[in-house]
Amino acid sequence: MKSVKPGRGPSAMGAAGSIIAVIFGIFWTIGAASMGAPPLFPLFGVLFVIIGIVQTVYNLKNATGKNRYSSFDIVEDAEEPDPLDQRFGDGCGHTSGDAAASDGSFRFCPYCGAKLGAEFEFCGKCGKKLPDIQ
Repeated sequence: MKSVKPGRGPSAMGAAGSIIAVIFGIFWTIGAASMGAPPLFPLFGVLFVIIGIVQTVYNLKNATGKNRYSSFDIVEDAEEPDPLDQRFGDGCGHTSGDAAASDGSFRFCPYCGAKLGAEFEFCGKCGKKLPDIQ
């Protein structure tokens, strides 16, 4: 079964690129100001630095946060867990998208047959409310 694994790689790469943009903006601003360029050119460098700082903070927060956004990491069950979860995650290799219940039991949706955790109230595939377990 395919699942969306909470990703960190795209955000970490975005943070690294943003740091490079900040460094470029600093050099641009210093270079333009020291050459006596019109005021618009140093302001362009300052704008680069501001945008780079905002993007760095956003991407680092997304890469290290527990509730992060990722539209890229779609995996099979047999694939290895997210390697960055060992550093930033809960340490046990589980992600918030795991369907297993705490005791390892599963349940199946009677409407579409999707495999779900025993504690689920709604199906993650079709969205229908699941009947109560006796």
